[in-house]
Amino acid sequence: MRTVLWTTAASMLVAAATLGAQTPADDPAKVLVGRLALESYKGTIKGLTQFGDRRQGTDRNRAAVDWIEAQLKSYGCSNTERVTYQYAGRQLRNDSTNRVDSIARAAAGATQPPAAGAGGRGGAGGGGRGAAPRVQNPVKGFTARSGVNTNPMLQPDTVIRALDAQWDTPGERQEVFCTKIGTTHPEEMYILGGHMDGIGYGSAANDDGSGTALVMELARILSAPDVQTERSIRFVLWNNEETGLNGARAYIDQRAVLQGKEDPAGSGKYPEPKWLAMIQHDMMLWDHGMPGPDGKVNPEQRREADVNVEFAGTSKLAAESQKLAWFFRTMNDRYATDYPVAVGDRMSNTDSDAFRDLVTSISLRENERLSQTGTGWSPTWHQPADVFATFSDKDFRLGLNAAQTTLAAIALLTGATIKP
Repeated sequence: MRTVLWTTAASMLVAAATLGAQTPADDPAKVLVGRLALESYKGTIKGLTQFGDRRQGTDRNRAAVDWIEAQLKSYGCSNTERVTYQYAGRQLRNDSTNRVDSIARAAAGATQPPAAGAGGRGGAGGGGRGAAPRVQNPVKGFTARSGVNTNPMLQPDTVIRALDAQWDTPGERQEVFCTKIGTTHPEEMYILGGHMDGIGYGSAANDDGSGTALVMELARILSAPDVQTERSIRFVLWNNEETGLNGARAYIDQRAVLQGKEDPAGSGKYPEPKWLAMIQHDMMLWDHGMPGPDGKVNPEQRREADVNVEFAGTSKLAAESQKLAWFFRTMNDRYATDYPVAVGDRMSNTDSDAFRDLVTSISLRENERLSQTGTGWSPTWHQPADVFATFSDKDFRLGLNAAQTTLAAIALLTGATIKP
């Protein structure tokens, strides 16, 4: 582990030195960030929403995995692979609470049946096996009801309602990833992730089509034939996040022990390069501020919107993760076009949480999960309103600024160059 920490810190030192020595004419990060386009990002999100909420354990989820893999291959990231695992739980089932997302409610600590169409306050995602104990976050200011919608009839769009009709069933699950192979250090890599499954009888446009599309757009840009990186980059689209990070945990269970092992020996190939850091992207589009006294949230994005970058202040690797978070803020200062970064220490309830004690880990998203999203700041969270049409270009541009931030940081950390 010490070697991993040193390498990550060394990468940031080299990146900082490179940043100081560059001029605008020889700045690969600037060129790569310039290749991001709002309409392309929006188009990828819209492509994901054709599969409805992509609930794990359904045909629509499996079709979305196939579509993601096909898109990655079309970008030139052709070495796609899948992690296959078993999941025996259910999100929807008939019981005394009538079609309750019982796993999600259990992860949120709910003890009473929710009101019609909603889960208990706190919602889903991030619980489950191996989750570290959490200190209850103090609730400040005005809050609104939040949770998981389990009533399909609250979705007014009959097309989306039909897409989301199939319930989940236990069994085999898959998630797809591809890898940009480093030219000089293929045995080391940064992991960029977003979860492709959703819930709530919407289209999971924000949670987490926005993060999945961001990772896919970065895969598209970094897989261009004129782009080289010294270190490897893995683009992972997790499944089963909403049931307790099960896809991320399956990846760790199967692949952590393979890190840095050359296979076959002498080939220069590393099926699982050593993890340098895990960077997660989740719910990138919404930062509309605190609910009012009436519980309603402003439909317009607030002027103070920011790209939230979080690390887990209670993790074993908090110090190193904090350094990476501040480095991302520096990259945002230099390369993002519209919105600043705010750094926080309460990363929680997203796939990077499964990695927090194993490798340097941060998450990017539009507001803090514990103090904001979980207390009703986002009325689209796990709700029928999480559809493409809900969001404005200001919202989509917030996600694009997160993409600019990560792309610039990864370009510097991996030693990206652009061939003439």
